[in-house]
Amino acid sequence: MASSALTPLADAFVDKVAAKTAVVGVVGLGYVGLPLALAFHDAGLRCIGFDIDPVKIEALQGGRSYIGHIGADRIAGLNVSGRFEATADFARAGEADALLICVPTPLSRYRDPDMSFVEATARALGASLRRGQLVSLESTTYPMSTSDLLAPILEETSALTANADFAIAYSPEREDPGNERFGTADIPKIVGADDVDAQRMAVALYGTIVDQVVEVPNTRTAEAVKLTENIFRSVNIALVNELKMIFTRMDIDPFEVIDAAATKPFGFMPFYPGPGIGGHCIPVDPFYLTWKAREFGLHTRFIELAGEINNSMPEWVIARLIGALSERLGKAVKGSRLLVVGLAYKRNVDDVRESPSFALIEGLLARGAEVEYYDPHVPAVKMTRDHAELAGKRSIAWTSEALSRFDAALIATDHDNVDYHLLVETVPVVLDTRNAIGGDNGVRVIRG
Repeated sequence: MASSALTPLADAFVDKVAAKTAVVGVVGLGYVGLPLALAFHDAGLRCIGFDIDPVKIEALQGGRSYIGHIGADRIAGLNVSGRFEATADFARAGEADALLICVPTPLSRYRDPDMSFVEATARALGASLRRGQLVSLESTTYPMSTSDLLAPILEETSALTANADFAIAYSPEREDPGNERFGTADIPKIVGADDVDAQRMAVALYGTIVDQVVEVPNTRTAEAVKLTENIFRSVNIALVNELKMIFTRMDIDPFEVIDAAATKPFGFMPFYPGPGIGGHCIPVDPFYLTWKAREFGLHTRFIELAGEINNSMPEWVIARLIGALSERLGKAVKGSRLLVVGLAYKRNVDDVRESPSFALIEGLLARGAEVEYYDPHVPAVKMTRDHAELAGKRSIAWTSEALSRFDAALIATDHDNVDYHLLVETVPVVLDTRNAIGGDNGVRVIRG
């Protein structure tokens, strides 16, 4: 990492951070950006939150939370302190000393990286970029995108030079929504920059909100770290999903196998099967590396195989449910009344991004079933680009009367505080894909 022309500006930035007079701009106030803004606010720094969604801006200005696991009391505290503002006015980007980009990086319909949100954000910020600012990308992306995509756009729109007039870094988000053990401050923060002073600025800033900053040599290494973390999870989830299909055919409970294997104190890390994978990271991130690898003439067979297995799980679960309906009730799936329990992609959150429950519901509807859902964290389905036909569908009430209408239920998300006993007692067939009911091997419960 070469010496930098940025040194005097970096010195001033680090001093402002130490004095807690630095202003932090967080761009994108979703599941990553809002917790990040809260962390800087709680550390005593002034924070400006930027978002193009007027609903989020209005909610924050009114002291309301739109993310289930973030309480309204925390949002109200932002307004009381006077150290937080939410705005859609990107012309105010010049007021911030640091700009942290936390916008979506989804896949296109052809499973290629969709960097349009990052590109649009870079152009919006570049118009107001000034000397001495730090720009840090937190969105998951492919290696070399910070240096080869983000930096050139900022330079073009601002007429400034990266790592001479302003600093640029990459620090991947590691949020785990709903995790009560590991919050933002508890999770070590990866920081990578391609300039020694840019690195120093980023380390100083993130050091105010986390207990441990992990420095890596450059932005491309930091980008690769994030992809590796999620590819590791994707591959291991695919492995246990494949084992589930094999063990189920052998009349072996895969959850019992994994729990027993996990007693080994070395060499094994438990992952658990499910009806598919969800969330923004695991279904998406591996394909960012797959796409970039093609540029180097490489084929990521292992990653793509894991994706194929994980993406096939909803169809396997539907087949299991169809078989259970026929065997236990003598009914076809067409015309059956079915309940999907859990719309969120993981337990105890309201995040439905890439949730396999959508594929399950759509697959069952396509086969002529009548399908409803229950989720205490998702009272209604909001309009989405990919699932517009489900918009407006609402969670049923969790009562004996409501449950008695269904022929079968499919547990897709293992939320706590759900009366699964009532479900088993009321619905003739229950397919449990998450081991939510545990050791209950009654005739109504089928492991899925």
